[in-house]
Amino acid sequence: MIIPPLQSKIEASDVPMERLAANSALSESEKIAEAARQFEAVLLRQILESTQKSVFQSKYTDNSTASGIYRDMITNQLADSISKSGSVGLAQVLHKEFTRQLAAEKEQNPEAEPPKPLCTSPKQIEIFSTTPTKARDAKL
Repeated sequence: MIIPPLQSKIEASDVPMERLAANSALSESEKIAEAARQFEAVLLRQILESTQKSVFQSKYTDNSTASGIYRDMITNQLADSISKSGSVGLAQVLHKEFTRQLAAEKEQNPEAEPPKPLCTSPKQIEIFSTTPTKARDAKL
């Protein structure tokens, strides 16, 4: 009896952003599409957060820590859901443009190796994701 693997192909949305560029199981197009989608989700998060700020303070608004955490979780999920639905369209435009630029670069210099990711080791990924820019540049 042959049992098929549980997950035959890795999905780009399942790969953390810091490991997306170094993942060899994904095509360049999949990497570009996921990076564009996640960028769109970040922009949507910022827009949604700014719309949730109350203009007037009231005794009816809950400003507790738990409420803030819950609001952030809802905002993150909503932004991810909207970006995955493709209804905004920014990710598709970015994907098309970046793919066009990548094809133009390959056409101009077909022997060139693709650019290596800036972060490859877990230590570099940790530095880039947790430290401010000036401190990060000093460590590298």
